[in-house]
Amino acid sequence: MTNPLLAPWTGDFALPPFALIRDADFAPAFEAALAEARAEVARIAGQEAPPDFANTIAALEMAEATLDRVAAVFFNLAGADSTPAREALQRDLAPKLSAFSSEVTSNAALFERIEALWSDRDGLGLDAEEAQVLMLYRRMFIRAGAGLDGAGKARMAAIRERLAVLSTAFSQNLLADERDWVLALAAGDLAGLPDFLVQGLAAAAAERGLAGHALTLGRSLIVPFLQFSPRRELREVAWRAWAARGAGGGATDNRAIAAEILALRHERAALLGYASFADYKLEPEMAGTPGAVRDLLMQVWQPARAAAEADAQVLGAMMHDDGINGDLAPWDWRHYAERRRLAEHDLDEERLKPYLSLDAMIGAAFDCAGRLFGLRFRAIEADLYHPEARAWEVSRDGRHVAVFIGDYFARPSKRSGAWSSSFRSQRKLGGDIRPVIVNVCNFARPAEAAAALLSWDDARTLFHEFGHALHAMLSDVTYPMIAGTAVARDFVELPSQLFEHWLEVPEVLDSHARHVLTGAPMPGDLRDRLLAAARFDQGFATVEYVASALVDLAFHEGAAPADPVAREAEVLAEIAMPRAIGMRHATPHFAHVFAGDGYSSGYYSYMWSEVMDADAFDAFREAGDPFDPDTAARLERHILSAGGSADAAALYAAFRGRMPGVEPLLRGRGFL
Repeated sequence: MTNPLLAPWTGDFALPPFALIRDADFAPAFEAALAEARAEVARIAGQEAPPDFANTIAALEMAEATLDRVAAVFFNLAGADSTPAREALQRDLAPKLSAFSSEVTSNAALFERIEALWSDRDGLGLDAEEAQVLMLYRRMFIRAGAGLDGAGKARMAAIRERLAVLSTAFSQNLLADERDWVLALAAGDLAGLPDFLVQGLAAAAAERGLAGHALTLGRSLIVPFLQFSPRRELREVAWRAWAARGAGGGATDNRAIAAEILALRHERAALLGYASFADYKLEPEMAGTPGAVRDLLMQVWQPARAAAEADAQVLGAMMHDDGINGDLAPWDWRHYAERRRLAEHDLDEERLKPYLSLDAMIGAAFDCAGRLFGLRFRAIEADLYHPEARAWEVSRDGRHVAVFIGDYFARPSKRSGAWSSSFRSQRKLGGDIRPVIVNVCNFARPAEAAAALLSWDDARTLFHEFGHALHAMLSDVTYPMIAGTAVARDFVELPSQLFEHWLEVPEVLDSHARHVLTGAPMPGDLRDRLLAAARFDQGFATVEYVASALVDLAFHEGAAPADPVAREAEVLAEIAMPRAIGMRHATPHFAHVFAGDGYSSGYYSYMWSEVMDADAFDAFREAGDPFDPDTAARLERHILSAGGSADAAALYAAFRGRMPGVEPLLRGRGFL
């Protein structure tokens, strides 16, 4: 029978035929796709015709089309709905795919053609997109070691292959720890917990075949448990389990893996002549240098730490009023911060959540996208990769734009966190190819027949990931290399973080934050208190984030530490980390940095992008309308549709007329 991964996808919107795909189809599909890609790369490199953009660069853009298609399906499923077979294949594929990538970038004949085009670039008559794509290809080859001698190329290939194996192991170890830890709760352990959390704990137990209630390491369960449980000893057990992911001492321990990854990264950078991996990694980013990153982080760290320390005094006094002696601990902070929020802002999350149903917040995100960019969303019936996933056709002025898939609930087969990805990216090369984009979240599953209710942070996460989706869906470029979110790492979070701002627009809440049972709008006083508290506890949130970013930077700025956990402790001591706050991502579960190369030396990028998103939303404020059509059109033209077609700073300056300073960020977090 024809492998469904390799046959033409002829169904509605050319979606992957998920209902036909079996785990056994992936290995032969990868084998065939790799063989096809190797043959096409060899043909491009060995052709007798002199190099031009079409026969070399554009040809390379399509050389791996089948491989990209198969890989998109497999790796999306491996992250969102893992199985033992998929995990085993992922381990097998990691070195094979890395080896193929090294084959391509170390192909001397191919690099010679690219260099010839680069030397003659001014005489080729390239348009702006083509010039950018040529530059990116040359840079990619050079940074992968194409200019090294034979021994250097061989060592670079070995390093990249080993890194692929290690990052896969890191990710799978973390998934195993998150999947396997469970804490059965007795009836008495539920005292003081709101109904929505009790229902979520019951659903988590049922999902694992347990009676009663159970706490897992899903963020949408463990964070509210730390907020609401009055049982300090249970909060400590839960927090320590959350903090110890990847550091259990057994087969899933990630500490030695992290150390080896850092050593190999440093060696990789040294092979290419860089002083450190951070220097290598940051060279093509907006920040450019480790010094620029540190300057930004420290501008934010000092006021954030001061705010957090002041808050710690208040929370510690509240704890002592409860008769608990000693210092405020990390498992205490969220609990007393929640009680303080209730006291100071009269915000009860159990009263708030019925106005933030999942369906209502999806509708709010769709409505904002419609008012800003003219998009329309129509639910479609489709066989998807999991029964809980949902799909919509996205259109504008009657023209198909994209398919959007939402996969919102936590399950043991899904890695933690939230992300946006694609089953197919936009391109015009080879036809008008429209994207298929997926948002994956880990919200607590409701009890059977009950509506899913979100926390305010959950709703913000939904808007954040949908901002990434808009970046991918509105992409309007010719070449896959620069489509959608294929931009500088410290620019990619701008659309996602910017879109979060529309969740706080009062008219959006008035329209969509309606009670899940009565349909009544959120009362005005509750809405106003919610928005007034939007910057509540920003000292804590900023400190836990910036500490992680500074540790990431320190790992990669100099020689690789033999013991990353000890180096982490040194950095936290150097910056005087408040004792009652833990890093958002400690080393053994710092997936952004170790489960792949994307955010290594780059975790700072959320804050770099926040400098821009705060300033970008000010453009709408200055226009006097959060849905100002002219500002939205500029945003789409220069940011969302442009992908990586130009330098990120140039794209932002084209939208805003200038680059921003840090002041809007500090003001937005309440530090000015």
